[in-house]
Amino acid sequence: MDGAGGGIAGAGGAGETGGNSGSAGGSAGAGGDSNGGGEATIVPDPSWTCGMPGGIPLPTLGELVFRATLQLGETHDVGTTQFGHRRLLDVKGGTLTGDKVQATFLTGGMELELTLSNGSVELEEINILKASDGTLIYLRSCGVAPAGDAVVRIVPDFEVATSSSLAWLNTGKFAGTRVVDAAAGTVQIDVYDIADVAAGEPKIQLKDPEGVPNQSWECSTATGARGSSVFTESVTLGASISVGASKRGTRNIIPITGGTVTGGMLLSGLSGSVLPGGADYQLLGSSTVLDARYALSSNGEVIVVRNCGPFGALIPVFETRADGPYAILNTKQYVSSDPGGAAGGVSLTFYERR
Repeated sequence: MDGAGGGIAGAGGAGETGGNSGSAGGSAGAGGDSNGGGEATIVPDPSWTCGMPGGIPLPTLGELVFRATLQLGETHDVGTTQFGHRRLLDVKGGTLTGDKVQATFLTGGMELELTLSNGSVELEEINILKASDGTLIYLRSCGVAPAGDAVVRIVPDFEVATSSSLAWLNTGKFAGTRVVDAAAGTVQIDVYDIADVAAGEPKIQLKDPEGVPNQSWECSTATGARGSSVFTESVTLGASISVGASKRGTRNIIPITGGTVTGGMLLSGLSGSVLPGGADYQLLGSSTVLDARYALSSNGEVIVVRNCGPFGALIPVFETRADGPYAILNTKQYVSSDPGGAAGGVSLTFYERR
């Protein structure tokens, strides 16, 4: 989903959404049609287009490809960050069933759910699946929902080895719905083939709140030299999972299982742990690009981390409570060391960017 972009906003064929919903984590009856946006086409904000800037049509107009139920682990309420209200949901397993594909969800997946100040929702889901024939699947989905709607409309993007019988997932056109059942600790995802579905009328146009930075779908390409140290991590890792050669290169996934954090010159009081969950979803091609997604816990605060880029040019983006003790992580710019060897994993140090 190249250029899927980063944010949503107001809804309405004739206007924008307002209001203030807490999160999109309720069940389907918690506010909104079970289709997410009713029968309308949802047009995302240009900053978070989900690869469909002209609008995401009603998925059920297409042909059902599969239904999936994800089992959730911990849910981390990060709080209101520079982008909006962030929740991080860990995926610890689940099943996927369809006529042409059956699979199980592996640990190392995560859901990054953002509720904007106008109540609309942006969602990023990252999952690792193993099909019944042993094929590994990397699934990254982008989603949006109007304010008050508990059903998020998603656009899934698959990476499967091109030599696999499931390689058709790489090139299909799909959309779906995502609903959280908080009481059951599950997420239901229904995905449809919409190759023959047009983004027709009526349309709900989403619009981001003004004056708020947009989260990004892509990695930062900023550059800079190292300044003062911020903190150091020692990250423990699980066994690598190789998806194989696919449409973007070879996807290699290394689950994150834990670790420790120690403050540096800028944040000497920061200490705590690397939360288990997430992974480095690295891409091997002419050069290796790392894309580590995970979270830290320190003194009751949660810090979401994305550390991304090629070796020698890793740029981290942090997200934590805007009125919390580590809010400086939201507002300044940083660089990362390359991963170095450490017991059971790797060690990294982050620095102010100059």
